[in-house]
Amino acid sequence: MQIDGISALVTGGGSGLGEATARMLAARGAKVCILDRDADKAAAIAAAIGGVSAAGDVTSEADVGAALDTATAAHGAPRIVVNCAGIGTAGRVLGRDGPLPLEAFQRTITVNLVGTFNVLRLAAARMAALEPMEDGERGVVINTASVAAFDGQIGQAAYSASKGGIVGMTLPIARELARVGVRVNVIAPGIFLTPLLYTLPDEAQKALAADIPFPQRLGDPAEFADTVCFMATNRYLNGECLRLDGSVRLKAK
Repeated sequence: MQIDGISALVTGGGSGLGEATARMLAARGAKVCILDRDADKAAAIAAAIGGVSAAGDVTSEADVGAALDTATAAHGAPRIVVNCAGIGTAGRVLGRDGPLPLEAFQRTITVNLVGTFNVLRLAAARMAALEPMEDGERGVVINTASVAAFDGQIGQAAYSASKGGIVGMTLPIARELARVGVRVNVIAPGIFLTPLLYTLPDEAQKALAADIPFPQRLGDPAEFADTVCFMATNRYLNGECLRLDGSVRLKAK
């Protein structure tokens, strides 16, 4: 798929990996709609890249539907959808205050896994109604997992489960949506320099980077965004999970 001139929706596009993705897609000619819970951030990024924005929660059918309507009205139905929205709640199963609250586990699963699926299903339904392009392709959905899906650390039970679910549903959904020409892929990033890590002192950032074999530094969000663009343009890449992590394997803690 050629990115230039294509309508795209990026969830969580108000900051971090989502912001970098929205900016790079726009720089390559895409017409971008940003969906984010923070209306002000979403609007600011959208204004900076010549796109549009929608405030909402990825777990809400109404909010996602409204964002798709906004994107469609401005640019046409999105053919590129990138799921970057998510939360990183940490907590031990058996902590100092007792068992991990069930609500904390459920919220992480709901936002990260159910929210990703909600956006995917609603976007794919609209893609399926579009005219096919080269090779019969109608669209592509790119989800965000994490290396924690494979080697989660102590305290990441909920987070790892949510990201593992995203990886696990990729192939069956890609196989199902093949009949309508919609591809589904997932990126599993390692330790990236997102807004949360920007707040850490330099020494703490260097300590995190020390375990990354090569290059021995934190990931640049632009590298994530570039991978999104690669997945969008390479039509033969389907049903895949790509680790983007400098070959790091997380320690137990």
